[in-house]
Amino acid sequence: MFYITIHTIHLYAAFIYGGFLFVDIFFLSKMSQTLEQDELKKAREAIMMHVRKVVPWALLVAVGSGLYLITQVFGEIGPDGPSFYQYMLSLKAFLGLWLGVRGFNQKFFKINPFVFKGHALPFSFVVTIIFLSQFMHL
Repeated sequence: MFYITIHTIHLYAAFIYGGFLFVDIFFLSKMSQTLEQDELKKAREAIMMHVRKVVPWALLVAVGSGLYLITQVFGEIGPDGPSFYQYMLSLKAFLGLWLGVRGFNQKFFKINPFVFKGHALPFSFVVTIIFLSQFMHL
């Protein structure tokens, strides 16, 4: 029961984080096509002041719960080395940890990334994680 609860929390947190990235890339970035620069700045800040209260915490919850979940399902490495499942789970963990370190640095240390300042790379990581989770059981 505890595993299912943590897994559910993990999925909700990941959906919040990934959903924001989706909305930012495909909708919020297009506001410049219809709004003047001053209006755009005000509108974006009005949205982002609420986003900053929820999305970074959702990311940290997703990463933290993901770390717990991986300890429950990774299993022992066999004599032939890691299985396909373990490789895919490791790749998911690496991508998730990269997102977590990036988000942690931004939230607590106000360190913005030097490269990949937009949300395209984090969104591609989230999409990759989703695809890996669908195909890792093959």
